[in-house]
Amino acid sequence: MRHFDLPGGNPVGAMNARDIWPLRGCTLHQRRSQAKAFSLVLGFRLSIFLCALLTTPFIESTQAQERGVRVIKNEASRRVDVFVDGQPFTAYVWPEKLKVPVLYPLRTAQGTIVTRGFPLEPRPGERVDHPHHAGFWLNYGNVNGVDFWNNSVALPPEQQQKMGTVVLRRITRATGSKDRGQLDVETEWLMPDGQPILREATTFIFRAAPDLRAVDRITTLTALDKRVLFHDDKEGMLGMRVRRELEQPSNEPLVFTDSSGRPTTVKVLDNTGVTGQYRSSEGKIGDAVWGTRARWTMLTGKVGQESIALVILDHPRNTGFPTYWHARGYGLFAANPLGQEIFSNGKEKLNFTLEPKQSVTFRYRLLILSGPTTPEQVETQYRKFVSEVR
Repeated sequence: MRHFDLPGGNPVGAMNARDIWPLRGCTLHQRRSQAKAFSLVLGFRLSIFLCALLTTPFIESTQAQERGVRVIKNEASRRVDVFVDGQPFTAYVWPEKLKVPVLYPLRTAQGTIVTRGFPLEPRPGERVDHPHHAGFWLNYGNVNGVDFWNNSVALPPEQQQKMGTVVLRRITRATGSKDRGQLDVETEWLMPDGQPILREATTFIFRAAPDLRAVDRITTLTALDKRVLFHDDKEGMLGMRVRRELEQPSNEPLVFTDSSGRPTTVKVLDNTGVTGQYRSSEGKIGDAVWGTRARWTMLTGKVGQESIALVILDHPRNTGFPTYWHARGYGLFAANPLGQEIFSNGKEKLNFTLEPKQSVTFRYRLLILSGPTTPEQVETQYRKFVSEVR
């Protein structure tokens, strides 16, 4: 506070009424000066008091609004942001450079990003293969002979013209509350000629607890005016691509070929800090998880000093339950209930089909856990998921 010195060297800011009035022996001019100074001090202190009185409810109201889960639409920026207690958790985004809407990025309760940055926000030292692997998404590699899974702007234009695209049509709900948020969207799966073959209605439920973030994805696919065949294919269906530290360590280059015969080489990188390991509900570990069935699979690892577990839960009511896992050590973590012929080496065959106007619903839950996580803890979460989602 600025001080005004009166005769005698006393600062007004340190004086009170007894110090100023009445002052015996002072001239009238001195008394008037001191009274004016006292009025200034009093007015200043009153203004501070009133300011605090008026702003406190506003601050408390703002803090109250930030508590819980908030879902904020920003369609001009092609995104819907999800916040937990005022901190970013994830966002539903549909940038023009992706061929399917995704959740990106995804974070732990401590704020650590668990998804790969490339191709949206590349980071030093991460892999740059498979540009169609972004965030957390759902699509498929063979729908009436058309590949939706591998489509990306990185493909030559003549190849993109043969691929399928999932496009957002509208957001029907975006709400938050103390313990959960909800986002409902409608999309269409477009064939290369631009005609829709499937209508998709998806509900995302976002939840938070200490050391836990969770996303339910409940997706209903409806055939429009044509029969829709999901030909058995390894490229699908619910997928996420994780950051470098959560990959499994690898000491050899790998080459993967998609259903159209396009090869992708996954190079050997420095394994420093790479700590990921898969484990399924059936006890499979590491690379042995790929191509096997399980009710759930967890991917554990560390980012810095934070122990992290990513868990995808499959629901008993889903087609193809328990799902096959398309879980690769290089960071692709996917559940594929429809690629049975591929994963069983021809012993099984599904070729799942929807007749015109027929629908199917898939229900999944993604858990993002901070701290050491055991299979027993995941089993508890699994039972909770099955009881909560019908």
